[in-house]
Amino acid sequence: MSEDDNNMEEYPTEIHDYLAAFEKSLGSVGEMLKTMMSVSRSELLEKLDPLEQAKLDLVSVYTLNSMFWVYLATQGINPKDHPVKQELERIRTYMNKVKEITDKKKASKLDKGAASRFVKNALWEPNAENEHTSKTPTKGKKRQ
Repeated sequence: MSEDDNNMEEYPTEIHDYLAAFEKSLGSVGEMLKTMMSVSRSELLEKLDPLEQAKLDLVSVYTLNSMFWVYLATQGINPKDHPVKQELERIRTYMNKVKEITDKKKASKLDKGAASRFVKNALWEPNAENEHTSKTPTKGKKRQ
């Protein structure tokens, strides 16, 4: 019997697809970690603005804590009863704050000068010449 056959006997066949997907996901995480580890952190942070640095730090710490969550689950420990749950919630709070800042930066800003000029030009202002006459003649009356 091969090693794969022995492994097949250790777990129910119904979960084989789930385990295969999990193994594929672990491989993807491994590849991403190799890519991230290939560049020094200081080099990476030099190229990013402070907001991007915060995003990178938050994603990194969230990923690390999520992996610890999975580790606890594989060890038979309920991660919902572990302090890692509060840590993940704290990180999510900061991620939401960064998202709010990003959204505010993307939001359009009001140019007060342009808005006041637009409103001023859109409104009709009477002057001395046409104070008694309107710009649009009324029906049935001739303009004098």
